[in-house]
Amino acid sequence: MTRTLLPRLCAALALAALMPAQAQNVALAGILGGKALLVVNGGTPRAVAAGEAHQGVRVLSVAADSAMLEVAGERRSLQLGQGPMSMGSLGGTGQRVVLKADARGHFISSGQINGRVMQYMVDTGATTVAIGRPDAQRMGLQFEQEGQSVRMNTANGVAQGWRMRLDSVRVGDVELRGVDAIVTAEPMPFVLLGNSFLREFEMSRNGDEMVLRKRR
Repeated sequence: MTRTLLPRLCAALALAALMPAQAQNVALAGILGGKALLVVNGGTPRAVAAGEAHQGVRVLSVAADSAMLEVAGERRSLQLGQGPMSMGSLGGTGQRVVLKADARGHFISSGQINGRVMQYMVDTGATTVAIGRPDAQRMGLQFEQEGQSVRMNTANGVAQGWRMRLDSVRVGDVELRGVDAIVTAEPMPFVLLGNSFLREFEMSRNGDEMVLRKRR
């Protein structure tokens, strides 16, 4: 190796060591005998048991329809059938969330409300976070006792709802406290992640990827 090439190679290796790890796009394709069937970056599905890792994705635990995963210190719960989730791209700041669109172009993933796991869909047209009654009951929200009764105009007419403030809403490593929400009397397929949460972020989209960056 020439003397001029060696310093360049050392500099390149040092730069690579300083660069943050790239995000891993992870999907949970199934649960097989207590193992999580992972698809990492669109590759071949691989059955991974709790305590094992595949392409930098470590499985912490496996449930009947979900798995708790860890990438570069970031822990996320991934639900069976959920679209691919981007992990390991926060660079240790906890102020940036990367979401991947599903086949219909919707940004659907998992998070937590008051510490309870929920499935959400990003909805920039919703004024607040919106939660269907069954999900609110599953989360233990006391909306009838603590919420304010409201009447809402919907596509099907006027409907009953309850306005309340959530203690915390967590997406990825980002958590907001005191988030306004509406609980609807009717069930909803997802929690709608509306502008009472999204307004705290700068949003950018590139193809099927959306980045939420916490405002300072």
